[in-house]
Amino acid sequence: MANIVFAQQLKKIRSEKGLSQENIATELFISRQAVSRWESGEATPDVNNLVQLSDLLDVDLDYLVLAKESHPAEGAEQQTSSTKRPMNGWEFVAKYWWLLLAIGGWLSWFIPTIVSSFR
Repeated sequence: MANIVFAQQLKKIRSEKGLSQENIATELFISRQAVSRWESGEATPDVNNLVQLSDLLDVDLDYLVLAKESHPAEGAEQQTSSTKRPMNGWEFVAKYWWLLLAIGGWLSWFIPTIVSSFR
């Protein structure tokens, strides 16, 4: 069943993008006959070729293989909002440790300048 859906999707998307089987074969460094077999449902591409196909056709793998519409922006927004929490002190230091060097360097210049101006 999934193979039939993939074959139909590949043919549909390829046609929508105005690409020929030869164009796809050239981009993936495979034969045109391989693309033809994929579209007829006689064969399926390996994972590497599937990923390259999704990049070439600029579609999600779910849409290419299963014809599922995905909404990555909504899914990503829901996931980050549910896992978003305040950063604790250790996480802050681990992420922004380089700021300590910048602030320390600035202070090593600023403090002697201020002290010498009061003398």
